[in-house]
Amino acid sequence: MTTEVKVFRLADVAVHNKSKGEDKSIWCVIHDQVYDITKFLDEHPGGEEILIENAGADATENFEDVGHSSDAREMLEEYYIGELHEEDRTGSKDTGTKSWGAGPANNEEESSWSSWLVPMAFALVASMVYRYLFVKEE
Repeated sequence: MTTEVKVFRLADVAVHNKSKGEDKSIWCVIHDQVYDITKFLDEHPGGEEILIENAGADATENFEDVGHSSDAREMLEEYYIGELHEEDRTGSKDTGTKSWGAGPANNEEESSWSSWLVPMAFALVASMVYRYLFVKEE
């Protein structure tokens, strides 16, 4: 048994940007998926203002710029209501949490090697210069 996925136009999402009153409804698009985040407004750790600011629009870039955790990405599933219409899609894909490292994982060995080699070389040169300049031979 397959469940049919609801498809929304960006114009449909755009009308769900009301944060007050009886018709309170906040929807947004992240990676071409539509989410009804109305119930999440009070729970959002960053405050409801940022969610209201991105209501009714594609919030993918802002979502990714913040660097949300994998837990936050899992929480999105709870608010998922459908997909964005093919003509309105941006084609962005969720690549997971950002890695804030300096490069690929295999650079770890190189960086640990150079992290002690450079200071040791500097210390050796400094001690040789000190001996040359300040130690008098008897």
